[in-house]
Amino acid sequence: MTAHRFTATVRAGERGHLVVPIPFDPDAVWGAKSRHHVTGTVEGVRVRGVVDTTGAEHRITLPPAWLRDNGVAEGDHVEVVLSPEGPQRADLADDFATALDATPAAAEFFDSLAQFYRRAYLRWIDGTTRRPDLRAARIAEVVDLLAAGVKQRPKN
Repeated sequence: MTAHRFTATVRAGERGHLVVPIPFDPDAVWGAKSRHHVTGTVEGVRVRGVVDTTGAEHRITLPPAWLRDNGVAEGDHVEVVLSPEGPQRADLADDFATALDATPAAAEFFDSLAQFYRRAYLRWIDGTTRRPDLRAARIAEVVDLLAAGVKQRPKN
């Protein structure tokens, strides 16, 4: 997915946080999701987070620990570059993407997961490259787990 570059004015948030408004609708640009995990930069400094939506406003929050070392303050005009984090639906293998498309609840939950959890599921599926029968069984198991809202595959 493509990164979006924009300039924003930083505002005060709650509890010592600062807020960077996002001038576009992430659902329209990156596809509808319940949560958008993003990565990018603010004034050239790496940032990761979740897009918060309040009413019609979309924003990311910069916590005090990030602010302490990066010199961004309320009222600053900052250059921001953001893109979706981790593997996206468009990046998935056809067999897994088809299975997710067939189960909308699983697809929606997969899209809402942080990249750590998405990658863990994908690694487990991809560990079956030499056994297509096992791959199909793992895809079915992952889809069932995702449909049930399970973030992480239970260890056997």
